[in-house]
Amino acid sequence: MHDDDETSGRVTLATVAKEAGVSMPTVSKVLNGRSDVSRATRAKVERLLDAHGYRRRAQSASRSPLVEIVFHELESVWAMELIRGVENVAKENRATVVLTESGTRHTPAPEWLPGVLQRRPLGVVLVFSTLPADIKRQLRAAAIPFVVIDPAGDPDPDVPSVGSANWAGGLAATRHLTDLGHRRVAIITGPEDMLCSLARLDGYRSAMAMAGLETDPGLTRFGDFHVQGGFAHAMDLLDGPGRPTAVFAGSDLQALGVLEAARVRGLRVPEDLSVVGYDDVPLAQWSSPPLTTVHQPLRHMAEEAARMLLRPDDPGTAAQRIELATHLVVRQSTARFEGS
Repeated sequence: MHDDDETSGRVTLATVAKEAGVSMPTVSKVLNGRSDVSRATRAKVERLLDAHGYRRRAQSASRSPLVEIVFHELESVWAMELIRGVENVAKENRATVVLTESGTRHTPAPEWLPGVLQRRPLGVVLVFSTLPADIKRQLRAAAIPFVVIDPAGDPDPDVPSVGSANWAGGLAATRHLTDLGHRRVAIITGPEDMLCSLARLDGYRSAMAMAGLETDPGLTRFGDFHVQGGFAHAMDLLDGPGRPTAVFAGSDLQALGVLEAARVRGLRVPEDLSVVGYDDVPLAQWSSPPLTTVHQPLRHMAEEAARMLLRPDDPGTAAQRIELATHLVVRQSTARFEGS
């Protein structure tokens, strides 16, 4: 007695093999990410699999009890928060978390794909802003669910993703400063090619407009979300008579760089300069002074992403977007502006 779904799958693979002019084992190698297939053959088979709508049946017996999380870099302190969130949910499901570093901040490197197809994890959490069509196609064909944790902005609509309210966060940070009487408010956002950076910048501009203030282009900087970038931009901003009285840094790490630049320039925080960060990583409450910042629910974002992967109704078949709220956490790095 044959399983209808499985038989249907075999017919599809046989059809694909015939149309591609290759053997069934070659099609199987493509599905399993084997490296001993030429690039041209792999591309032809993948196109045909996609055209036939082939979806490999998920078989729990052949799956590794792993959840893979992929970053472009593991140095960032917020990466640890994401790892903890995924691990919390993985433990509940008796799964192990595997960490991979690959690619750029936009997408994983192509050489990552064959390895994950061989590992066959329960699912993959990707911390990137986009996912190339060939990677999506191959993961789906292999029935490996994936979710993007998207601090960067706006993924494709067919990609399941978890993000946060970046525009609202930028608005809250800047309104806090303008409500304290600051009129020259600088922003050091993130890279110019990341949508989260632009969304936080838009929130900043909206808050300035709400306060009846014009935004000075000279007070707008695009950073890199790291300490050194925040320090370098702040040193430049604080050099001269027209310096800002407050700085909104688009990440806590950049804010730490601003605090150090203020110290080097002989300015007291918050008496001479107010500073607001973004993320609310654990380190923020231990800076000197403790950092006022926008709380981005990184651990919760990672937990939601892992749940999307591991829920029983196969999250890989339908895309959805979850966007979590941000909120301001006021500590001691901001104060009312008492100048003229």
